[in-house]
Amino acid sequence: MAEVQSPVGSVDRALLILQEIGKHSRGVTLDELATRLGLPKSSLHRLLGALKHRGFAAQPDQGGAYFLGTEMLATAFRFYETMDLRTLVRPLLLRLSEEFAETVHMAMLDGAEVVYLDKVEAVRTITMTSVVGGRNAAHCTGVGKALLAWTHTTDDAVHAWGDRFGPLVAKTRNTIIDPAKLATHLDQIRQRGYALDLEENEPGVRCVAAPVFMGRTTPVAAVSVTALKDRMSPAKMEEIGHGLRRSIAEQV
Repeated sequence: MAEVQSPVGSVDRALLILQEIGKHSRGVTLDELATRLGLPKSSLHRLLGALKHRGFAAQPDQGGAYFLGTEMLATAFRFYETMDLRTLVRPLLLRLSEEFAETVHMAMLDGAEVVYLDKVEAVRTITMTSVVGGRNAAHCTGVGKALLAWTHTTDDAVHAWGDRFGPLVAKTRNTIIDPAKLATHLDQIRQRGYALDLEENEPGVRCVAAPVFMGRTTPVAAVSVTALKDRMSPAKMEEIGHGLRRSIAEQV
């Protein structure tokens, strides 16, 4: 399929320049940018001048390498500080609920618990403890384990978290309460790319969850698809897991 052309070529080229500069932590020269982007150095130099004027690009040494400017970083940080996660992720939740015809949650990590920021009920709703603004234990929920897996990425970090917030409480007979077993389990989640709740928080209820990063190294939230166990076979959970990862990558 042919690539869709940008409606404003100069803006598109400026964005490509910023993307390319962002790949080089040690800076990138005008010649390197021209080669990588296939742009004439004369027009490239003019665009870089405009980006430098607005602070989105920087060139500490005359004729030297280019870096991302402080205004680029400041704009990104201002956005993250003021963004409304619920507004940004709501379209994803609606899409997932329609695709899988099940209840969808979004939650964030707060110490030993998850806080539910949003919830889209399926037509065939089920009774659950989750409510918007409510909390559940992180170690036994799909969203919680997805958040823990990418927030505490080493065994030592998981043990430290367990020491701080333990002892972990068993909500069902399937709940993992041993920090060592939880650390191993979280490593498996990272390898798989999504978390499973196999009736660990509520009997008869299963869910699949994946992290939402929004450009950060640790997740800002997690999204889950939840259903009764009769509708959550291993094959169905795998299908949802891959669908979650794909949809998150495409939409947020």
